Amino acid sequence: MGVQGLIADQRLLVVCPAYNEAASVAAVVADIRRAMPTADILVVDDGSTDGTAGAALAAGARVLQLPFNIGVGGALRAGLLLAQRERYDVFVQCDADGQHPSDGIPALVAATSDADIVIGSRWGSADGYTAGLTRRIAMRALAKTLSAVHHTQLDDVTSGFRAFSRRAIEVLARELPPEYLGDTVDALMIAKFRHLRVAQVTVVMRPRETGAPSQNSFRAALYLMRAALLIVLSLGRMVTVDRRSAS
Repeated sequence: MGVQGLIADQRLLVVCPAYNEAASVAAVVADIRRAMPTADILVVDDGSTDGTAGAALAAGARVLQLPFNIGVGGALRAGLLLAQRERYDVFVQCDADGQHPSDGIPALVAATSDADIVIGSRWGSADGYTAGLTRRIAMRALAKTLSAVHHTQLDDVTSGFRAFSRRAIEVLARELPPEYLGDTVDALMIAKFRHLRVAQVTVVMRPRETGAPSQNSFRAALYLMRAALLIVLSLGRMVTVDRRSAS
């Protein structure tokens, strides 16, 4: 069965958390519509001040406006709560800045037939995604650790291009933290604790079309340290629970 056959009967919601992305969001919505004509598209306007919501509405997306900026983790959880309430089968997270290729969505969705969280990995593509040395080392270390945690190869655990099964929607709508990038490493540790299956597919990311990254290198480094601490504490919690269950 082809990719389109695997996703034909599923209700799909593509969610784009967006903060001041008025210059790019309409093109992103149009690109998603071209790649996935049967999908519903939701733009979660995370307290933007530049007309993001209006641009998304004009492009034909459904818009959820948050009253102030709470970060991508909180914006994503808002989308997950809507997907849970309206009983979507698959949820796709896609950036509103044009970096995530809409042509990669069908492969992500198809892979949810065997996994609960599917990551679109930037590493390993022919275009050779690159990052700064310090960030690259940290990302590789996190990837190696989480690959061991999940007993599967995960190359890009901080990628925000992901698909979630119905089971993952239910779990993450309850438990996903609202912090910056809480949707990535945090989600994978929740997945381990809740026995969700994780997989990846390789995608070719595009350069950011407009705007600037919402976090500077210092805050990104703090996040990576926080992520490492989270992994250690979560693994310690799992060991404690396992010991109690065995006793």
